[in-house]
Amino acid sequence: MTGVSRRKFLKTTGAGAVAASSGGLAGILATGRAPAYAQQTTVHWLRWNDFVPACDQLLRQKLLPEAEKALGIKVRYETVNGNDLQPRITSGIQSGAGPDLIMLFNNHPHLYQASLADVSDVAGEIAKDQGGWYKLCSANSSSGGKFFSMPMAIIGAMNAYRKSWFAEVGYNEFPKTWDQYRDAGKKLKAKGYPIGQSFGQSFGDPPTFAYPLLWSFGGAEIDDKGKVVINSKATVDAVKWMAAAWVDAFDEGGLAWDDASNNRAFLAGTICSSLNGASIYIESSRKPEQYKQANGKPMKDDILHAPLPGGPAGQFGFHTYTSHVVPSYSKNVSATKDLLRFIHKKENYDQWFSTGLGFYTPGTTGWESHDLWKKDPVMAPFAVAGKLGLTPGHPGEPNAKAAEVLTKYLIGNMFAAHMRGQKAEDAVAACEAQLKKIYEG
Repeated sequence: MTGVSRRKFLKTTGAGAVAASSGGLAGILATGRAPAYAQQTTVHWLRWNDFVPACDQLLRQKLLPEAEKALGIKVRYETVNGNDLQPRITSGIQSGAGPDLIMLFNNHPHLYQASLADVSDVAGEIAKDQGGWYKLCSANSSSGGKFFSMPMAIIGAMNAYRKSWFAEVGYNEFPKTWDQYRDAGKKLKAKGYPIGQSFGQSFGDPPTFAYPLLWSFGGAEIDDKGKVVINSKATVDAVKWMAAAWVDAFDEGGLAWDDASNNRAFLAGTICSSLNGASIYIESSRKPEQYKQANGKPMKDDILHAPLPGGPAGQFGFHTYTSHVVPSYSKNVSATKDLLRFIHKKENYDQWFSTGLGFYTPGTTGWESHDLWKKDPVMAPFAVAGKLGLTPGHPGEPNAKAAEVLTKYLIGNMFAAHMRGQKAEDAVAACEAQLKKIYEG
C-alpha cells in the first residue's frame, strides 16, 4: 500500500477540496465526478405550470435527469398555477421550510430580500459567459450589486392580432396610437370580434397592460425620488380613456379574466387582439389543424405581433420577468446553486429556450442574435424585449414598495374601478391613498 504524507493528505482533503468545490459546475464537470453532497440530497424546485408545456416536458424528461446524474442529487420538480407562487414562498418563509428553489415574477423578489440566499456568484458567472444582464433583470433581481434572485427569462408582452381582420377595417398595420386602437377595436367589436384584455386579479396580462397605459399618458405612481404622484390630470385622462374604450372596443367580460382567459378566447376566434406572450401564436403553430380561420386556413398564418400603442407621453412596455430565488431556510443552498448553474449552462439553457420557440426572451444580451429569431419573422419583435421593458415603480426604483403595489394590483384596480362605474377622480384618489400608505407609511 503506497504511503501518503500528511502534506499530501491535507492537500487532497482540505484546501484542495475547497478549491475544487469553488469551481462550481465547471469544476464538477472537469473532474467527471458528482460533488460530495450528502447521500441523496433532494432539491425541491417550484415553478409555474408553463404556458409552453413542452418546456416543462423538457425539464422533467431530459434536463433534470441529466442534472441529477451530473450533480449527484435528486430534484423534486413541482409546478403550480402562477398566481400560487407568491403564497407558497410567503408560507415557506413564515414556517421556515419549503421548496429550495422558487420561481417569482417581476420585482417580487424585493419583497423577500432579507430571507433569500445571495446568488451573486451564479449570476456573475452566467453574466460573464453570456453577455451581461439587461437592466430590467438586474433591477428586479439585485440591489447594491447583490443578486438575491437568479434571472431566468423575460416573457415579452406583445399584441397578438388577426391581421386580416384589422385590414378589413382599414388597418393594414397595427395601430400606433391608443385612439387608433380604440377605433379599430370599435369597428371589429361591431363585427363580433372585440379586443380581449384581462383586468382581473392576475400577475401577468393585467399589469403589463395597465402600467404602460398609465405611463403613455404621462402618469406614474411615484417620481424618481419616490414621492407619490399618481393623482394627476395625466392619470385621470388615462383612466377615463380606458373606461370609454372598454365599452366601445373591448370584451367587457375581461374584468374577470385571468392570464389564460384571453388565450382561450383568441384561439376560439372570439377576439381580434390581445396583449400576451407568444403562447397564442406558438400554440396555433404547434396545432395548425386544430386552430383555423373561417376560410379553413391555419390561424397561425393570420397572426402578427406588435407592441402596445403610444399615448401623449410616448410608447412604453412592461414585460413579465421571471427569476428564481433560494430561500435562506433551505438546507441545500450549495446543491441548489449548482442546479441553477447546470440549467443556465449555455448548451442546456439553449435547449430550454429553443423549446419555448421565443415565448421566453433570455435575460442576457448574448442571445439577441440567436437563429430562432431569424427563422420566424412573426417572433422577431420578442428578440429585444429585454431592452425595451420598464419596471414597476418607473421612474422610481423597483424596490419592495413598488413590488407591494404590484402584488396588490393597485394600478390595474384603479382603472377597473372607473370601468365598473366609480368616478375617475375618486378612483385615482383612492389609489393615491393606498400608495401613500405603502410609500410614505
